Amino acid sequence: MDHDLIIRNGNVVDGSGGASYRADIGISGTKIDEIGRVRGTGKREFDATGYTVTPGFIDGHTHMDAQVFWDPLGRPSCWHGVTTAIMGHCGFTLAPGSSDERALVVRNLERAEDISAEAMDKGITWSWDTFPEYLDAVDALPKGINYVANVGHSALRTSVMGERAFEEPGSDDDIRAMESALGRALQAGAIGFSTSLSNSHETSDNRPVASRLSTWEEVRRLVMAESKWGGVFQLAPGTFEDLEGLVEFYKRLEALAIESGVTTFVPALGAGGMALLPVLDEAAAQGGRLVGLTHSRGIISIVISFETRLPFDRLAEWQPLRSLPVSEQRDALRDASVRESLVAAAHRGDYGRSIGAEARPPNYNAMTVFLDPIGINPTVAEFAARRGVDPVEAIIDLALETDMKQLFVQPVSSLANDEDAIEILKHPRTVMTFSDAGAHVSQVADSIQTHFLSYWVRERQVFKLEEAVRMLTSVPASAWGFKDRGILREGFAADLNIFDPDHVGPNLPTVTADLPGGSKRLEQTAAGFLATVVNGSVLIEDGEPTGAVPGKLLRRGRDT
Repeated sequence: MDHDLIIRNGNVVDGSGGASYRADIGISGTKIDEIGRVRGTGKREFDATGYTVTPGFIDGHTHMDAQVFWDPLGRPSCWHGVTTAIMGHCGFTLAPGSSDERALVVRNLERAEDISAEAMDKGITWSWDTFPEYLDAVDALPKGINYVANVGHSALRTSVMGERAFEEPGSDDDIRAMESALGRALQAGAIGFSTSLSNSHETSDNRPVASRLSTWEEVRRLVMAESKWGGVFQLAPGTFEDLEGLVEFYKRLEALAIESGVTTFVPALGAGGMALLPVLDEAAAQGGRLVGLTHSRGIISIVISFETRLPFDRLAEWQPLRSLPVSEQRDALRDASVRESLVAAAHRGDYGRSIGAEARPPNYNAMTVFLDPIGINPTVAEFAARRGVDPVEAIIDLALETDMKQLFVQPVSSLANDEDAIEILKHPRTVMTFSDAGAHVSQVADSIQTHFLSYWVRERQVFKLEEAVRMLTSVPASAWGFKDRGILREGFAADLNIFDPDHVGPNLPTVTADLPGGSKRLEQTAAGFLATVVNGSVLIEDGEPTGAVPGKLLRRGRDT
């Protein structure tokens, strides 16, 4: 039997969690049609001797809703083995909403998710009013990877309420209109509904995003309406003064998951993630499906540099310098008197209030010098002590020594210790899938899949490769209900990765200015991949895009 593509002699880790085995894989069209000893010939063949062959990775929490319009490749996800990305989280979507209402939609996104308003203005041709029309627009785009879309609560509110969405709870009539729009979106193939109550989600004019003005009853009614059509629910919780308040909120969410029967996703990060684990078990015991979304690093961090942003940008003394081109900043920092003034200001300055992934006041005992994309990096305080200089001096010195390219990592929140991180990652009702790809593009590098394989599997040996691949493939496929992805099986979609487990891992990020309008973003590629295949076509080969755009919009009901 002849095939379009044959992958020969690979070490197959099929996503089930079972032991690996040596096999060939034959692909015809968009499907796997033979696994074993493939005797036919292929129009294209890979010799995967020494490589591992896995299903494509599924990323369950991204914000690619806008980027899909100007980036057919799907970066950075495509570099890290992701073949399917689920977008539209935390209530932030581009639809429903007409072109005349786009300013309201953009207001929800630009600060909360650090998606450039200029990039959205220049990179998107707004051709929809409704969510079904938005899905059709995405369907028609050239795409490197597959996408799945939630419908967002903030967009639902602004489409129904206009400016009132940022000022008041929805009335009974408003909620009924939102229920109707949600139903149309789900029937057109949206995977689910998402919302945010998080204090970290604000507009550029310092107001809560629209979903935060809703009452719990509004949220509950929308989830209960969703239960009529099917779909999932994702929520970003608010901020609580103590863990007891957070656990009480988790209990309310648990009750809604049980009452509605809707699979419900909630972040499982930090100390709150540890408190969530018993609630996940309690919900399951009562027939509910509450799932925690976690992260390979167990930590939310911001990548900062002179080329992008620094915590010092908020300080009046630093702003004249930071308004200059980077090359002129470099020249100015060679002046000892300028440095002395800036260092003093950095220590005494008022940094104001930060939300989300915005740069925090610097904590040099936690901020690290980003030298190794996989392992442990020295803190700025440690690095400064080695050189016998002030921490701010060390940051400036490192920038000058690297032509202003040195990156630093500033934590926002973290787990207490590795034991907690491991417990959350290993819990049977969590999914390691929280890259936030498409959002925070100048703040965060999105390499959780390759970091997981390189750090937790290869370096720490906490997870076996078969277990890790299962966590990146069939576990999210099951959680979101994909019927033919997440596992290597004859008749299933031909989404695959071929990589060297001894070398797979993220590269250090770089800064590029290729967003529509010229805005900057972080780009992070990966090492160790021979190829990534999407729907039977080779998307990435030896770290380079092939020019193929085989991705699809996957719709609930058709593909799940």
